[in-house]
Amino acid sequence: MLDDLDRRLLRHLQPDPGIATSELAEAAGTTPAVCSRRLARMRDRGILKGQEAIIDWHALGYEVHVSLRFTLDKTQTNAFDIFIREARKVPEVLEIQTFLGRVDVRLVMIARDMSHYQHLYRTRILTLPHIADIEALVHVASIKSGEALPI
Repeated sequence: MLDDLDRRLLRHLQPDPGIATSELAEAAGTTPAVCSRRLARMRDRGILKGQEAIIDWHALGYEVHVSLRFTLDKTQTNAFDIFIREARKVPEVLEIQTFLGRVDVRLVMIARDMSHYQHLYRTRILTLPHIADIEALVHVASIKSGEALPI
């Protein structure tokens, strides 16, 4: 699926997605034209899904990071769909994941401080539909973070 050149390109692209094509080509030992064609091919094949801006929410004044685990009342028709639709409307929710097992849904959210979190929890989270149970885990430290693959 990937040859050695593709792997070299991805290895250099992962830590610096904004790298110029000419610099990426030089680092991977190829020409800019070949580099551009390879990147386009990997995008077309769905290997590269795009580039994104990663914003440091701490720098914007958000100090609280919480993981909320939900068990939903699955006796209600479309409970998942309705819950997720409403959870998407909460701007402080950064991530929504669904699971099979005891936990049905996990939300990752941020708040400026504990007072702001408490307000969001009472006014936005507890009002989400079809909640049977919630577990909140307040983030203390990141030990490892990143999506770089060992290519």
